[in-house]
Amino acid sequence: MIGIIGIVVVFGMVFGGYLLAGGKMKIIIGALPYEMMMIGGAATGAFLIANSGAAAKHAIADISKAFKGPKWKPEDYRDLLCLLFELIRFARQNPVALEEHIEDPENSSVFGSYPKIQKDHEAVEMICDTLRSASMNYNDPHQVEDVLEKRIEAHHHHAQHSSHALQVVADGLPALGIVAAVLGVIKTMGSIDQPPEILGKLIGGALVGTFLGVFLAYGIVGPIASRLATIAEEDQHFYKLIREVLVANLHNHATAICIEVGRQNTPGHVRPSFSELEEAMKNTKKDAA
Repeated sequence: MIGIIGIVVVFGMVFGGYLLAGGKMKIIIGALPYEMMMIGGAATGAFLIANSGAAAKHAIADISKAFKGPKWKPEDYRDLLCLLFELIRFARQNPVALEEHIEDPENSSVFGSYPKIQKDHEAVEMICDTLRSASMNYNDPHQVEDVLEKRIEAHHHHAQHSSHALQVVADGLPALGIVAAVLGVIKTMGSIDQPPEILGKLIGGALVGTFLGVFLAYGIVGPIASRLATIAEEDQHFYKLIREVLVANLHNHATAICIEVGRQNTPGHVRPSFSELEEAMKNTKKDAA
């Protein structure tokens, strides 16, 4: 919602100020379809050249995140801690029973209690792979932490692709606006014998290209790319929380301590309170009973 408000403010202030200063929209509106075709079309083509088909689809799909915000909400962090609490209890009390959950998480009753997390392939695989490795005596906390850190970095690098791809487009838009403006000047020079009032309109239309390239770059595309980078950074805390809890488990801390380590390492704006998490874990125990 805040993103939509931002776009409305950008358009309102730029064009509102222009109109209040006595500007006329006729020239801009008249030149806009052609300038947009040249600048927007060239930017789209350059975007497709620079990215594979899958990467382009992924980046386009990610644009909606700029308006929806981070994938993981405060309640998801609470649910994740409850899920890890259940799995660690299984691992310590009944390792054999744990196997059915980590070998087939799609049909697991434990994972099934948290459908949003269950649908996230990376989170589920990270949890299951780490618990499976621990059951196979690959349980050196420092080695596992290093492996998980590299995995999180790789996932973060992939998540940042959309932001990088859009930022490249934003960086190129002012130059593409100049290209459109130059073409407008060339067109104007072909009508140099026309009276000043006609030449003025032609020059004004050419300048719309420069304006449009800069406006789209710094008013729309650039901020969206920056927002996607911020969202990708925020969502990585979810996977870092998994690492913190599972590594604490490998250090053989008490189950409640492992969960508290994770809670304390959760960013404040999404961190569940101690009492809220305790109540959620009590309900988890009742359901298990």
